[in-house]
Amino acid sequence: MTGNFEFLDYLIFTLYAVLILGVGLWVSRDKKGHQKNAEDYFLASKSLPWWAIGASLIAANISAEQFIGMSGSGFALGLAIASYEWMAALTLIIVGKYFLPIFIEKGLYTIPEFVEKRFSTNLKTILAVFWIALYVFVNLASVLYLGSLALETIMGVPILYGVIGLALFAAAYSLYGGLSAVAWTDVIQVIFLVLGGLITTYLALDTVSGGEGVFAGMKTIYEAAPDRFAMILDKSNPEFKNLPGIGVLVGGLWVANLYYWGFNQYIIQRTLAAKSLKESQKGILLAALLKLVIPIIVVIPGIAAYVMVNDPSILASLGEAGLQNLPGLNQADKAYPWLLQFLPTGLKGIAFAALAAAIVSSLASMLNSTSTIFTMDIYKQYINKNASDKATVNMGRLSAGVALIIACIMAPLLGGIDQAFQFIQEYTGIVSPGILAVFMLGLFWKKTTNKAAIVGALVSIPIAMYFKVSPKGWATNSFFVDVPWMDQMGYTALLTMVVIVVLSLLQNKGADDHKGIPIQKDFFKTSPLFNVGAFVVMIILVVIYALFWK
Repeated sequence: MTGNFEFLDYLIFTLYAVLILGVGLWVSRDKKGHQKNAEDYFLASKSLPWWAIGASLIAANISAEQFIGMSGSGFALGLAIASYEWMAALTLIIVGKYFLPIFIEKGLYTIPEFVEKRFSTNLKTILAVFWIALYVFVNLASVLYLGSLALETIMGVPILYGVIGLALFAAAYSLYGGLSAVAWTDVIQVIFLVLGGLITTYLALDTVSGGEGVFAGMKTIYEAAPDRFAMILDKSNPEFKNLPGIGVLVGGLWVANLYYWGFNQYIIQRTLAAKSLKESQKGILLAALLKLVIPIIVVIPGIAAYVMVNDPSILASLGEAGLQNLPGLNQADKAYPWLLQFLPTGLKGIAFAALAAAIVSSLASMLNSTSTIFTMDIYKQYINKNASDKATVNMGRLSAGVALIIACIMAPLLGGIDQAFQFIQEYTGIVSPGILAVFMLGLFWKKTTNKAAIVGALVSIPIAMYFKVSPKGWATNSFFVDVPWMDQMGYTALLTMVVIVVLSLLQNKGADDHKGIPIQKDFFKTSPLFNVGAFVVMIILVVIYALFWK
């Protein structure tokens, strides 16, 4: 085992980069006699097959924070963190069955566009500006920073050069080709992502077992650290505040997941680009099945690293390299980069390509979605209502470029990201419950009014802040004080829905809103394939939680 990159590793990584750029530029080319229009650029000509949609959903979702952050969480607290991934599989099934039929029937380009059709242009604009700011200053900047931090840890590339390199890589094909280039290259990215992740997991477990293989390795880490395999944490666990026991299954994690997978532009956009609703639902099903596998490649390596670090005999067998950048409970995010240095030459290049694929595919997806929202919801609404297809596509490219430049400036400033990233997640949870309440009632309750939706979205913020900062001294007996932040999101969403329901009933005196969506009886009918696949996903989840429920 070698601690540094060899020529073969650089060659494999270079071939990966050339392959991604080549495919991205090839699918981006204009067909003879046809100039790229808005549907081509932003929705890939509505031609994506199910397997491209499923792969692209996972590639857009998995980034440096999963490989680095979730492996670190696996090291620090164990398998419980995998609930984010496994509950997402169930969330995807719900999105495919109940949300997609409405979105695709409405012929949407963007999620804010749904807000305009259901509520008003004013509310659409408010949310469009919010999402653009969130994508540029939080999502793009943090992915660039975490990605460049990984490059610095593994290869010694300075942060600034890493930020610029990743930005140029993502921009090279996504700015020109739009969603089509992003989605088709995502298929390749996911192959590298899963293959590289599985290689790292295999070698980590093989090392732990003394060369006896994966199953022996799983048995070893389970026996060495049984506490790391508890899926449902009790109140005595110091991480209960982040993963509040049974509340993970029935509480605020649903708010985070439904908001992220159902109403997040850079996730839902690839499903809107499907050939048909059935094709889109098959893609969602593939993504749900892949979600079941993700903890194997991002959480298990962290648990294996924990066992290796705490076993003197294993640590001694790793030599001097084992003592370099050693992860600990206070520096758990070093676990995945630490493991990569023990991979053999060649495999190290594949594993690093997997990490790069996760980072670059997420960057490309966020860029494309930021430009889609700006161009379709701001530019065509307020700046140039009669923009031609050529002008619309050019504005999409320009706005993506500007967003990337701003994110590159912001990324190096996120120096304390280990603390800041959790901070960002918590405070995104202040806004997401209100937005989720607006969308859920807007979709499925015809009496919801525009005024009630705006008031509810605004009122949700002080409700969320109450849970976060309310003084304990005068309200120690209150049920709503000092609850875990994930539960806070659940309570905020429920109370916001109550506000919206009451105001809507008062405003329309119980009558349906004129923009309410009529839900037909067979609207949510799905194919036998989708139904069987959904059943398989649920059975697998039941088995997983039954095995590790302790």
